Amino acid sequence: MERTRVYVVEDQPQLLKNLVKVLGTFPELEVVGTSQDGEEAVTDIVNVRPQIVLLDLELPGINGIQVTQRVKRRAPEVEILILTSFEDEQKVYEAIQAGASGYLVKRVGPEKIRSGIKDVMEGGTVLEPIIAKKFWNYFQSIQAKPPEKKENPWDLSPMEFEVLRYVAKGLSNAEVGQVMTMERRTVRTHLSHIYRKMGVNSHVEAVVLALRAGIVDL
Repeated sequence: MERTRVYVVEDQPQLLKNLVKVLGTFPELEVVGTSQDGEEAVTDIVNVRPQIVLLDLELPGINGIQVTQRVKRRAPEVEILILTSFEDEQKVYEAIQAGASGYLVKRVGPEKIRSGIKDVMEGGTVLEPIIAKKFWNYFQSIQAKPPEKKENPWDLSPMEFEVLRYVAKGLSNAEVGQVMTMERRTVRTHLSHIYRKMGVNSHVEAVVLALRAGIVDL
């Protein structure tokens, strides 16, 4: 089995140690590096080229959002999953805008981190339900004009609409599958159809367009 290469950035030594230990219990994951400093992390990540980075927002030197921006400029293929104690919708927005593929708060359990990594590696976007609505509300609040409702500008099927609505509420691919009683790969198939029809590449872009069109309710 090919393991997913993970890099961890966390400035608190004990938390870093705990994270590495937890990740080491999952056979499909391989921790290939760690850092407690933002600038050092950028240099190391660009050299090591992990597949995904678990990244704290509050770091000495430069913060996690700046780390995300610099890594995505120099190694755009590296996925970034923010793991922090904050539930601030502005921080979420800035992190996603910088190129992060998701955002989890630190109190989530090991299995949630594991599934978050899996979702991101499968092309998904991870937003916890507790902050997803805040995030989309914040996004709407900074738009220049309110959305103008259009019936179905992308000709989405009823099933695709339902998948998109659940994604907007912050559900992962696996959680959407549980709610809609379908396999995870079927959810991915529906999402790929949604992306193609809407001309986007991610959950965030799809939900943003749907919000602008007024076809998604939070």
